[in-house]
Amino acid sequence: MSTTERAALCDTALLVGEDRPTLCEGWEVKDLVVHLLLREGSLTATPGMFIPPLSGLTDRATRKLAQQDFTVLVEKLRGGPPVYSPFAIPPVEALVNSAEFFVHHEDVRRAQPGWEPRELPSWQQNLLWKQIALTGRRSARRSGVGVRITRTDTAEQKELTDGEPLVLVRGLPSEITLFLFGRKAQAVVELEGAADAVARLRGTPMGI
Repeated sequence: MSTTERAALCDTALLVGEDRPTLCEGWEVKDLVVHLLLREGSLTATPGMFIPPLSGLTDRATRKLAQQDFTVLVEKLRGGPPVYSPFAIPPVEALVNSAEFFVHHEDVRRAQPGWEPRELPSWQQNLLWKQIALTGRRSARRSGVGVRITRTDTAEQKELTDGEPLVLVRGLPSEITLFLFGRKAQAVVELEGAADAVARLRGTPMGI
């Protein structure tokens, strides 16, 4: 899925253009492409994405890379991570990039007028469902409420966090993924539970 979403993101980026908005606040499409390239291709810039004292390294690398032509940057992203990157190891790349590239592809798509949810094949929905348990549990725990997710295509359920009050999050795995990655306003999900518990879950910072 990481491979297909990478290609789809690149196609969409070229289609909409470098200066179009994304769901990542303050970022246009080119900014998102630069971020993804640095994330998997720069051994010096990546730590600054997670360690605030090192953010200056990321900022300098970002400014330098952003000077390149947009089309060139997109094709670099399409080509995959460089051989020296940990992301070049296929199992690692699939694990960490499947949801990442799906969400960022939707960051581009759903920031444009007239967007509609895509129909993903079942194997992609199944993969996202498996990854929700890894990526979504941390986000759900921050809310302080119990969270149970239900996929509407199969009725399968998972408890992300125990506790009361309980909030039920219903939707396709792709939409639940977007919700748990912080794209709450655009995710097509239904929330069921006490009003204050739902509000707490909606108000919990989430994202990648």
